[in-house]
Amino acid sequence: MAAIRTYHHPDVEEIALPRVLFALSEPLRLTMVRILSERGEVDSLELGPDLPRSTLTHHTSLLRESGVVFVRAEGRKCLIRLRTEDLDARFPGLLRTVLAGYEDEGTTGAAGGAA
Repeated sequence: MAAIRTYHHPDVEEIALPRVLFALSEPLRLTMVRILSERGEVDSLELGPDLPRSTLTHHTSLLRESGVVFVRAEGRKCLIRLRTEDLDARFPGLLRTVLAGYEDEGTTGAAGGAA
């Protein structure tokens, strides 16, 4: 029987602004966050269906380690959702502001598309 995958997530009080801003500074990760804000919890493969699995794992891990997303295993799936409530508790309005600015720049196209 295979071991159950577990993921470490920072506690709310451990979520640091510099790490969150770094995680949100990369266009592909920002696109992933936008997808999550629109769809809610999704399988990680939906965040980058055309990406190599190693690239997808790298970016989702960085988002998880920074406290932006929560990741859980369900069977063979890796489900990801935004930690909206936790981020709003630490930095009220930050996520909403970043996503609004991202949409204003017209970068809501395909994953990884830069303005």
